[in-house]
Amino acid sequence: MQLFGNKYHKIIHGEAIEALTSEVKDASIDLIFIDPPYNIGKNFNGHKDRWENDSDYLDWSYTWLKLCIKKLKPNGSLYVMTSTQFMPYFDLFLRDKINVLSRLVWYYDSSGVQAKNYYGSLYEPILFCVKDKNNYTFNADDVSVDARTGAERKLIDYRKNPPQIYNSKKVPGNVWEFPRVRYRMDEYENHPTQKPIALLERIIKASSNPGDTVLDPFSGSFTTAFVAQQLQRKSISIELQEDYIKIGLRRLNIADEYKGEKLVKELKTYEELKINKEQLILFEKNDEPYLHRKNKKSTRKKLPQAK
Repeated sequence: MQLFGNKYHKIIHGEAIEALTSEVKDASIDLIFIDPPYNIGKNFNGHKDRWENDSDYLDWSYTWLKLCIKKLKPNGSLYVMTSTQFMPYFDLFLRDKINVLSRLVWYYDSSGVQAKNYYGSLYEPILFCVKDKNNYTFNADDVSVDARTGAERKLIDYRKNPPQIYNSKKVPGNVWEFPRVRYRMDEYENHPTQKPIALLERIIKASSNPGDTVLDPFSGSFTTAFVAQQLQRKSISIELQEDYIKIGLRRLNIADEYKGEKLVKELKTYEELKINKEQLILFEKNDEPYLHRKNKKSTRKKLPQAK
């Protein structure tokens, strides 16, 4: 297990259960966001997230869920995701251990796999839980959205005394529409299950305050810590895969290099093509005497042809 970071942002390179047990203090975390492997066969840099059977996956999940609850402060909040087929088990397991306040749906506009013989999935479920339902952080004004009701048409609510225009803002409902992170997006990192910045912004703004500590035990592309840093929160990130640790070190500006390797964002294919094209143009410009140009004869003598 390796530790990186500073007093504001800590990265733990290790297995989640081991790291939670030994490196995170009980009752020390304000907000936990959990986006674990889903046990659906995703390829994480050569490591498949597939357990021998469903029971093994659930036993493993229940272990880190219990640990995460222990790490929360008395007024802390926890958001947890998993696949649609396993969320009912998570829900039932958590009900008598923590308060489940909302069952959220993250909806996106296209499924990763275009199904032909069944209905493709267009959402991922999220549970919003708190330790104490009478004492927790929820910054409604920070995440309010436009109310698509009478407020847009300036309708009057005559049930109130005196009558007044409907509110133009409201707390989001439990269906959240954010695009999936796609290859051409600026925020894209080389990770198969990257979550969008907008999703984490809503969660972190709603359920924490500046200076609070946010924990992500399966950090992946490190979007949770990245957003926490942008919003002046502290973060603790746990990640098993070394290639993803390098993403975290770079995104959080913790290190410029790792084991002698310069940490730079991986270029996308179209970016490489653009750079190669620009380099070719620059080469042609600088190498002009050796090339034939349109409307310009070369001043260089022809070399004899090889026989």
